[in-house]
Amino acid sequence: MTDAERLLEELRPVAFAIAYRMLGSRGEAEEVVQEALLRLHGALARGERIESPRAYLATVTTRLAIDELRSARARRETYAGDWLPEPILSPREEPAARAEQAESLCYAFLVLLESLTPEERAVLLLHDVFDYGYGEVAEVVGKSLANTRQIAVRARGQVEARRPRFEPSAARRRELGDRFFAAAEHGDLEGLERLLARDVVLRGDGGGKVPALARALEGADRVARALVNWSRAGTRGGATLRRADVNGQPGALVLDRGGAVVGALSLDIAADGIVGVNSVVNPDKLRHLGEVGDMRALLRTGPSA
Repeated sequence: MTDAERLLEELRPVAFAIAYRMLGSRGEAEEVVQEALLRLHGALARGERIESPRAYLATVTTRLAIDELRSARARRETYAGDWLPEPILSPREEPAARAEQAESLCYAFLVLLESLTPEERAVLLLHDVFDYGYGEVAEVVGKSLANTRQIAVRARGQVEARRPRFEPSAARRRELGDRFFAAAEHGDLEGLERLLARDVVLRGDGGGKVPALARALEGADRVARALVNWSRAGTRGGATLRRADVNGQPGALVLDRGGAVVGALSLDIAADGIVGVNSVVNPDKLRHLGEVGDMRALLRTGPSA
């Protein structure tokens, strides 16, 4: 491996961390990162003077992601049902372990980012999550310094107004996650209700390809009942849960009888309990997690003889 190739591989996680948060799509993020790396490689091969390859790559990645997000947003307007980010299982693409970067992977934050314009999203992420100075961010998004600051204030205000309440410690999140999935697997309605915040929201993303919620459900009673119904249907079809951290939060993969993935669950947890349950069953968003099973077949299948 040449020095240039080694440098590109070292910088790939940095670019992916930005691109995934910008786009909420692992596949789209990887395409953007590959194009950005090719551009950096070409510039280095031509002998261009690049003082900071890391900054160069971050700039190209962000600009490509802004362009991709503009077209992606149009597609999401016609998306069947709720659109949720593609789940990722590990933080291995993280360039650092800062709390802000870990928190910015969770569904609650990524869903909030969907309400921002591409430029607002870029400014907020680069400054608040990745610690770029306003001057650097202004160059990336092609705005004046004053305008960039205004964009940051506006974006931050929109996000903070709807952000989940105080986030508990990792140990507390794990404890609540363990109790939640134990109650879900046993169909324990009362146990689930005790863990859910009163205004908890359940979201499902089937992309129109498999059965999923037509719209989000809100309220501890409604959400708990829906989860128990899902649990019973899954048990009849032989489904099991495999615990995993999904987007940095307690979660699980839903597996069919043969071990193929049919869904991914992730929890959003705040001080007063579980405030969000996110279920991704769109098979197109699960392929990177392994072999994808047939959700419709699972729901039709009864217990084995």
